[in-house]
Amino acid sequence: MARHWGRSWARPPVGDGERPPSSRPGGRSRPGGGGRRERPGPRQAGKRSRWHALSARSLAGQVFLLQVVIVLLLVTFAVAELFTQARQDTTQDARHQSLAVAQTFANSPGIVADLQSAHPTALLQPRAEAARKASGVDFIVVTDTNGIRFTHPHPDRIGKKFVGDISKPLAGHAVTETVNGTIGRLVQAVVPVRAANGEVLGLCSAGITISKVHGVADRQLPFLLGGAIGALALSTAGTALVSRRLRRQTHGLGAPEMTRMYEHHDAVLHAVHEGVLIRDDDGRVRLANDEARRLLGLPEGVEGREVEELGLPEHVTQLLAAGKPVTDEVVEAGDRLLAVTIRSTDRNGGPPGSVATLRDSTELRAMSGKADEARGRLKLLHDASVAIGTTLDVTRTAQELTEVTVPRFADFATVDLGEGVLAGDESTAPGTLLRRVAARGADTGTDADADAEEEHGSAAPLYPVGRTIVFGPESPPTLSLASGRAQLTHDLRGLSDWRSRSPEHAERIIDSGMHSLLSVPLLARGATLGVANFWRAGESRPFEEDDRSLAEELAAHAALCIDNARRYTREHAMAVSLQHSLLPRGTPEQNALEVAFRYLPAQAGVGGDWFDVIPLSGARVALVVGDVVGHGLHAAATMGRLRTAVHNFASLDMPPDELLSHLDEVVNRIDQESTAIEGNDAITGATCLYATYDPVSQICTVARAGHPPPALVRPDGTVEYPDLAVGPPLGLSTLPFETTELHVEEGSRIVLYTDGLIEDRTRDIDVGLDGLRAALEGAGPTPDETCTAVLDAMLPAEQRDDIALLVARTRVLPRDRITNWDLPTDPAAVADVRAAVAGQLRTWGLHEEVAFTTELVVSELITNAIRHASGPIRVRLLLDRSLVVEVSDTSSTAPHLRYAASTDEGGRGLFLVAQFAERWGTRYTATGKIIWAEVPLA
Repeated sequence: MARHWGRSWARPPVGDGERPPSSRPGGRSRPGGGGRRERPGPRQAGKRSRWHALSARSLAGQVFLLQVVIVLLLVTFAVAELFTQARQDTTQDARHQSLAVAQTFANSPGIVADLQSAHPTALLQPRAEAARKASGVDFIVVTDTNGIRFTHPHPDRIGKKFVGDISKPLAGHAVTETVNGTIGRLVQAVVPVRAANGEVLGLCSAGITISKVHGVADRQLPFLLGGAIGALALSTAGTALVSRRLRRQTHGLGAPEMTRMYEHHDAVLHAVHEGVLIRDDDGRVRLANDEARRLLGLPEGVEGREVEELGLPEHVTQLLAAGKPVTDEVVEAGDRLLAVTIRSTDRNGGPPGSVATLRDSTELRAMSGKADEARGRLKLLHDASVAIGTTLDVTRTAQELTEVTVPRFADFATVDLGEGVLAGDESTAPGTLLRRVAARGADTGTDADADAEEEHGSAAPLYPVGRTIVFGPESPPTLSLASGRAQLTHDLRGLSDWRSRSPEHAERIIDSGMHSLLSVPLLARGATLGVANFWRAGESRPFEEDDRSLAEELAAHAALCIDNARRYTREHAMAVSLQHSLLPRGTPEQNALEVAFRYLPAQAGVGGDWFDVIPLSGARVALVVGDVVGHGLHAAATMGRLRTAVHNFASLDMPPDELLSHLDEVVNRIDQESTAIEGNDAITGATCLYATYDPVSQICTVARAGHPPPALVRPDGTVEYPDLAVGPPLGLSTLPFETTELHVEEGSRIVLYTDGLIEDRTRDIDVGLDGLRAALEGAGPTPDETCTAVLDAMLPAEQRDDIALLVARTRVLPRDRITNWDLPTDPAAVADVRAAVAGQLRTWGLHEEVAFTTELVVSELITNAIRHASGPIRVRLLLDRSLVVEVSDTSSTAPHLRYAASTDEGGRGLFLVAQFAERWGTRYTATGKIIWAEVPLA
């Protein structure tokens, strides 16, 4: 825009070589005259532009020449004045110096005596020359009262008449004068030399030649001329800069060009479709173009009036009168919306004030409102993609949909899912039973359902969360489920079917201010999961067609997240069911240990932790705790395979170290199968602790493969972690496993657990072991109390891993229920043993059928040992839940059950044992083997 007062800011500056404003495209320019001429080339035009800008015809050139002449005259006068003043100053300094030297020498000690001596020249001449050289004057002359010289720089002038006025010095006055002396024109001072009584005895004169005085001034002349030249150069440079700035502002134009440019700018100013209003520092309007008058409704003759006097709206007046910089601030002026931009006019040297530009943005405002609404929709979709689906919980995901949409999209929102979806099923048919899982409402001033408001925000008067709902056949939710499209209801009062089926509920909703409904089906992967309902109430505008597409986008994303959560829930339930089916449902009946256990699956995903209590031969019991690395179905399935393998190996009465070695081979085979079938290289790692307890010897034999150590709580309550040999985790096959035997007192508690109990992301394993020790020290004596105390103290707030806890309190088999016989390898001893066994069974009070069966079993086992084994034979009877018969020898050959042929005389002994005994088997020891059989007591 053109700026009119203060032409220095009428147009923005252009650099050297740029096209002047009067130039036109097409190679023609129109200078001061009206004729046309061809436009020169760029380089030639640049040079001509510079010369023309400083030529005498341009305003800048005229100002430049005038300033140069003024500066030159000022510098010349200044140099002349300085030179003259310098000469005067040096002459005056010479007078003062001569007077000072003359007075000093006239008053120097011994001068009077020298004048009164017989040969004054001989005494005074050396002193005068020395003083002359020291003081820098050209001469020091001493005369008598008649003016006859006693001293002089030139000895041939001594004795001659002094040149100068001596009358006043003889009268006692000092004289300073300029005379033509014997050494040239000079400045001299003459003073009297007085005796002690004041009598004038002679005269003393000192002086400096004029040539010497002027020489000092002449030596200053180069400095004066240099300073003058510098001042002239600086002034000329300043003048050139000022002229250049003026040239840049006027673009080298003369008065006719300036007048034409002003006319052009004025025409443009009043032709543009943007209002311009210029205000000075006093708040008065200096200029308002036609568009500004139209937009603001200004009358004629506003120039010179204050902004407050224009009759504008108050907020417009305050904005224009303040003059503070603003950019596109939208204000109302009548029925228009004006975008106002205000800038200061004095930023580049212009006069103080401000210029305001006004644009009619009424239509742009409407378009901007739609753009803002579109941006809001995109922002809502983005926030929904982030906020919905943060968990794999179906209910929580539905709640997140209502939290995102209320109040940004709707005043109320509900989510209803099919009962089958909550159970893990896929499809929900129209008209089926739905359950409300989420409801949320904005603060619209209506009464809220207490339960819904407490958990999910205000959602009254809608049905609360947890209620089962069946929508009518013509209701919007049912129609949306049937069509798979969102159903838009502009006015709820027009839903006659809905109002007729539930009039009280419908009237309560309408009375609360709800007026518009948008029902959107929740569809994911071809399955119908439920329906989401969005309501608007109060002053909110009804839903429109644009809202339908947005609601469908939100519902599609939420449905996908809900379906993911549903699938996870179903798979998690399957995995949990599989895991529970693979874990023991209880503990087997046995008398060696009092057992209690706890198993807590991880909050997210099942794991591979397991435990077992396995009865063994000889009234012994095995305790097992293991942990498969990872989570999910694979871990649960692997755990089941390992648990089955442990049962099988335990049935063979393997010692703990040998059992873990076989289990390690099983894990390696699982890895090999996975690599061959699935092609992955993942290692199925696992840890395991296997312990056997013998209630007869009270020995607990333990071996572990990378598993945490067991805790042993003594009967007095002290807790210790036995020092056990640590084997590698299962699947590595690097080192053999070792067993450790512990003597356990009756009433002690053996505590086995998995690492989920003592270790997590925020707790180190050593801290966990110390915490477990403290919990066990304060626990009750029973295994069940111990489990409860340990979990109360050790269970983490966020359980990320399975926890298996097994507590067993030891018991001892009474000595009166144990009987032993040592036998020679003589078949005749069988009858004696049978008799002894019969007597012992009578002592225990067992009935005859049990005694007969036991005698038969003992007879067959002893006979078999005598015939096929070697070394001493030992028989042991244990009265527990069954009668245990054990026959041991030093042979390592185990008998095998087989069918005897009809012609065979033997081979039927073990067959009879298997028929009459409940269980039988072979257990190897360090010195041989034990053939055992369990005879039921009933």
